[in-house]
Amino acid sequence: LVLLAAAAARAGDARQEAAVRALARRLMGPRAAAVSLSVDVTLAEGGTDTYRLRSPPGAVVAVAVAGSSGAAAAAGLYRYLRDFCGCHLSWSGAQLRLPEPLPRLPAEIRASAPGRYRYYQNACTQSYSYVWWDWARWEQEIDWMALSGINLAPAFVGQEAVWQRVYRTLGLNQSEIDTYFTGPAFLAWNRMGNLRGWAGPLPPAWHLKQLYLQYRIVERMRSLGMTTVLPAFAGHVPQGVLRVFPHINATRLGGWSHFDCTYSCTYLLDPEDPMFQVIGTLFLKELIKEFGTDHIYSADTFNEMTPLSSDPAYLSRVSSAVFKSMTGADPEAVWLMQGWLFQHQPDFWQPVQVRALLHGVPLGRMIVLDLFAESKPVYQWTESFYGQPFIWCMLHNFGGNHGLFGTVEAINRGPFTARHFPNSTMVGTGLVPEGIEQNDMVYELMNELGWCQEPLDLPSWVTRYAERRYGAPNAAAASAWRLLLRSVYNCTGVCVNHNRSPLVHRPSLHMDTELWYNASDVYEAWRLLLSASTQLGSSPTFRYDLVDVTRQAAQQLVSNYYLSIRQAFQSHALPELLTAGGVLVYDLLPELDSLLSSHSLFLLGRWLESARAMATSDQEAEQYELNARNQVTLWGPSGNILDYANKQLGGLVLDYYGVRWSLFVSTLVESLNSGSPFHQDQFNQAVFQVERGFVYNKKRYPAVPAGDTLEISRKLFLKYYP
Repeated sequence: LVLLAAAAARAGDARQEAAVRALARRLMGPRAAAVSLSVDVTLAEGGTDTYRLRSPPGAVVAVAVAGSSGAAAAAGLYRYLRDFCGCHLSWSGAQLRLPEPLPRLPAEIRASAPGRYRYYQNACTQSYSYVWWDWARWEQEIDWMALSGINLAPAFVGQEAVWQRVYRTLGLNQSEIDTYFTGPAFLAWNRMGNLRGWAGPLPPAWHLKQLYLQYRIVERMRSLGMTTVLPAFAGHVPQGVLRVFPHINATRLGGWSHFDCTYSCTYLLDPEDPMFQVIGTLFLKELIKEFGTDHIYSADTFNEMTPLSSDPAYLSRVSSAVFKSMTGADPEAVWLMQGWLFQHQPDFWQPVQVRALLHGVPLGRMIVLDLFAESKPVYQWTESFYGQPFIWCMLHNFGGNHGLFGTVEAINRGPFTARHFPNSTMVGTGLVPEGIEQNDMVYELMNELGWCQEPLDLPSWVTRYAERRYGAPNAAAASAWRLLLRSVYNCTGVCVNHNRSPLVHRPSLHMDTELWYNASDVYEAWRLLLSASTQLGSSPTFRYDLVDVTRQAAQQLVSNYYLSIRQAFQSHALPELLTAGGVLVYDLLPELDSLLSSHSLFLLGRWLESARAMATSDQEAEQYELNARNQVTLWGPSGNILDYANKQLGGLVLDYYGVRWSLFVSTLVESLNSGSPFHQDQFNQAVFQVERGFVYNKKRYPAVPAGDTLEISRKLFLKYYP
């Protein structure tokens, strides 16, 4: 695992220095001239990334930042901006009011990361969050990664263009390829062998644009001293391969999730078939020729798919074959594998099966992502992955759902507990959310912990966080954050952050309204934030948080109205049903929609227009928009994974969730009026037409916010604060 040093050496200190200086200029503008930045690989004597901050004599340079890599120097720069200049950077905005002059440091500061790696990205994030990104948005993300000290990340963009080349070389025709690739919004699951064909095919222009992006992504990441992870062959093949090679040994897998064989049931090539090595090595050689390599490759053969046999010998042969196809193209290959499968199907993956799969690869030539370590760590029951190195990861988010959530106690303690586990093989920490651009605080905390030698004092940490985020100390805002920290952000036990609120799910009489926290804490945080708005209202990050906390309060209120609706229906109380249903459908949901519509980051139009912007023709624009709409609603042709990727966006709340609730309330009213029972099955059939209607309604939604966030939040508060 001396790959980090190798990656740094390859990029060269000078190249990395230039990249970090360019980053500083993008971040600080002309003020970057007062900061000296240098990269010196020898700083990392202990083998892990290190940065050093000091103020040299003389007035020109306020601080000199040196790092053992570009990413380490960037992390040192962010430490200075954060702790000494009171600045903050996040997905929802930046607070970069720099003091004049820049402060000097009383003494030298030196920090070394406790582990070799800080990893970022989940296979699903590629589809839930990055799918429609252009280079400007990627550049912003890579800057954030570097400032967070992230030094290991996938570069998965554009791989379909290379696969298409490989399939054509093997003799497949274009229609066989077109029926295999999914549409852009579902590629993550095509790559893992879960889906084929749904919402496709991929237009030729898509491949060209993605290749162009990938060149820039890998160049920028490597120039900052990050190790890029490239995709490898996991064994899944298009049906066309069976036509060209009729004698190969490929097995059709079962359906994935709630998909039948129309769009699922992909073929898995037997690892012992000679074609496995031919295809795997051909793909990787082609990929390396195109993009170069840092020698780490990702492949997931059994993501949420049950292997054909639980025989340990078979499982060892599979992993051995996957690894061999990597070393066939790159003798230095290291396999990075998501450890999700072990906790997702624990009945199948008993210790003997886990050991067999892991030991099919030489020790140290595989890195396992303990993907859900904050809630369901696997290292504890596998003797630290039976000797294979692993990264302790925080998954945190599923489907890119909105909703305030965190497991702060678990992430503040978990990495340190894992590091001190008997014979621990932990080599770093990771952030692996399925979707991003939510709950900034949790990610800032996790990034900081990646550089800590011991847990943090969370209440004082979050107080400083609020001050940096808004650019000014404010007692009410700090109190609000401490309340949120102890409530929504402190889920304990096994916590799965799927937004289960009735607001974002298909209505029924059996909906989950359970909370892991005290609802009154959120209402009180809402009150406190509003009281801080006179002082902090001009801060963009404050406005974002006010929308987010108001949204959370409204989500709680929806549950209350739902319970009133259900109670009224079950008691045959028509007036009460009409009152509660009327308030929900005709006031609360429209008000929530107008709140979300007042902020650019909560707009449905932003998601849809970014999809259309990727297109090079009207036909492509329509296909991409349908991809984008389907993913956040039906997730499949018939609601196969309905509302899994739910979002609370202006436009979506009114025209999708609101219309559903309206139909539900009117169906219940009709049921009481006619004395006939409510049938969920009949309602589901009727509401599916509404859901599908939304996906295909062709209405254009604004990508520019409207209305005053502070006013709308205050109006909601005056009406609804309990």
